[in-house]
Amino acid sequence: MLRRRLSPARRLEWYPPFRAMHVRVLELSDDWRRVRVLLPLCGNRNPGGGMFGGAMACLADPIAALSCNRVFPGHQVWTRELLLDFRHEGRSDMQMRFELDAAKEAEIRDALHRRGRATPLLEYAFFDARGRACVDVRCRVAIRPGDYRPATGQHTDRKSDESTR
Repeated sequence: MLRRRLSPARRLEWYPPFRAMHVRVLELSDDWRRVRVLLPLCGNRNPGGGMFGGAMACLADPIAALSCNRVFPGHQVWTRELLLDFRHEGRSDMQMRFELDAAKEAEIRDALHRRGRATPLLEYAFFDARGRACVDVRCRVAIRPGDYRPATGQHTDRKSDESTR
């Protein structure tokens, strides 16, 4: 019952790992194509005084999958691969900015139409208080049909899976 009363932004903030990190949703479009979340330095500081990379990875992990889950209903979506490139140390609160642009969405829709599945690479970033991109995020999500069931007992090597993208 409480779930129905909470906005999607508040439900995201109350997701247990995010709540422990004190994240605050700054923007969440109704269609989930645009997400901005504040990750405060307080409570997420590493021993060196900068932002803890694990907190950024935890926050970055589900966002692209959650967005694709709303934009492409009827599909199963999960994070397949996550890469964070720490270009600059974050010594302030960090703002994660995600946007699913129209060109990428069209590319994904085309793959879903042609192959019934897609494994797109989505890119977004964390910005410091000065607006400098400190951490680049590259997230590959798996988008599969709603009735998708992985083959049991078979191992698919990465090379053959990459050919289906």
